Amino acid sequence: MTYNNKKMNKYYKLLEKIISNGKKQTNKKGDITYLINESLELNENDILRVLKEHPIAKKKLSSELELYCSGITSVKEYNAVGITWWDYCYPEMINTYPTYFKKLPALIEKINKEKRSSKNYMLFIGETGVETSQLPCLSLMQFQISEGRLHVTIFQRSADSNLGLPSDIFQAYLISQKIDITLGSITFFIGNAHIYDNNLIKTEQLLKGGKVKFELNV
Repeated sequence: MTYNNKKMNKYYKLLEKIISNGKKQTNKKGDITYLINESLELNENDILRVLKEHPIAKKKLSSELELYCSGITSVKEYNAVGITWWDYCYPEMINTYPTYFKKLPALIEKINKEKRSSKNYMLFIGETGVETSQLPCLSLMQFQISEGRLHVTIFQRSADSNLGLPSDIFQAYLISQKIDITLGSITFFIGNAHIYDNNLIKTEQLLKGGKVKFELNV
């Protein structure tokens, strides 16, 4: 399939690359088209363009991030703000995002207080070898200050690229806005960047400028 690649935002170019060059694999959730070890570097203009062009539930994702940072694990609390994608974990989310993101407010406060360019500020996510509702897709968030600008680096073991990745981009941007330093970039390093095959046609429609609603694979 042919797309106007020159007009695509950087994120859409990654989706097109997965569709065009991806390999096939089957996992517990279904069949995927995937690439390994992909990266996506975005400046603020890139991010704002992605958020303008891609359909994501910004209000729900903002509420979700607030609940994460408060350490809330009750699925009912997420339902109360309209979030249903954690229902399969009912009644409690075990050892997933809230377990780790509850440490984020203190880290942000520390960065804002110190603002040290000689220091790497890091949030480790997703301890292995323990019971979990779902191992977080994010593994590490790193915050660096270089030449007066904030650079956020995110190491991600896996990315449901048409649906989960733009949500991660949005929430990473929200986090960056809590830090009192001009944003330089947000960069994702992704171990497995994939699209579930039941969303391939809709992703192609999205890249052509169509409005779509993706299937959730959990």
